[in-house]
Amino acid sequence: MKFRSARHTQVLKPIIDFYVKIIGLEVLGTFENHQGFDGVFIGLPNALNSPLGWHLEFTVSWEPPLHRPDEDDLLVFYPESIEEFEAIIARAKFANIKPFRTKNPYWRRNAVAMLDPDGFGVVIVDPLAKNI
Repeated sequence: MKFRSARHTQVLKPIIDFYVKIIGLEVLGTFENHQGFDGVFIGLPNALNSPLGWHLEFTVSWEPPLHRPDEDDLLVFYPESIEEFEAIIARAKFANIKPFRTKNPYWRRNAVAMLDPDGFGVVIVDPLAKNI
């Protein structure tokens, strides 16, 4: 089974920049004017073709989204190395993206959390942390 997380946004370009330039994912595909929607697929290389692939989809249309994210609405990423983790954190700092305090104390101890351009939390877990 493949997995896709889809979310509507009003800020497609900043969302793409955040997930590609900060988090380090790739644009896997785009679409325009598909029944009134433009969008992008973002994920790891070859995620669309992998049987276990996952990816994020972000869409924009004439109708604004009605999101109300809170501190527990999170995308959680597990970098494979401390170098990858540190590179993400360095890119976020360079882009002046400030960490935020999550509700869950586990994330506060073992990860760095930041907000994407829509205000949703993104957690980057320290690969040296004990996984749950």
